[in-house]
Amino acid sequence: MHDIINRLRAKKGDEGFTLIELLVVVVIIGVLVAIAVPVYLNYRKGAADKSAQSDVRGAISAIEQYYTDNGNAYPTTPTTLQTATFPLGASTTAKVTLSDKSKMIYVPVGTTSYKLCAYNTGGSNKVYFYDSSAGGSVLASSTITYADPLPVASCT
Repeated sequence: MHDIINRLRAKKGDEGFTLIELLVVVVIIGVLVAIAVPVYLNYRKGAADKSAQSDVRGAISAIEQYYTDNGNAYPTTPTTLQTATFPLGASTTAKVTLSDKSKMIYVPVGTTSYKLCAYNTGGSNKVYFYDSSAGGSVLASSTITYADPLPVASCT
């Protein structure tokens, strides 16, 4: 019996990791985190930008629906900087819903067209712009500079 106890005591000294092994593991984890965090933050900014771009596309659909429902007329009142949900014109049913942290401006141009500007405060400072008189797709504006809050005059 004493032989078994002595063997167990002798083996106990070989258990566990050395301090060097633990430090190597901590350094490897630190390097991986240092690489992953900036990449993750860039993905978040890109996703926020895409949500602002998507909000402009959704607003275009809502405004065009308003146009057909109201005798071929666009809303005539420009909006100040909007967040969350805002109604179009005097209508209580035609609304534009925005994503979290997205902000949008609607500016009518005469009675035949309109402009939209939107950005997301969590994004990479891109302002997305749509001009209905030119049509086409929603683009990041090269002429509108990001400012929070974006002034209405910058969207004209």
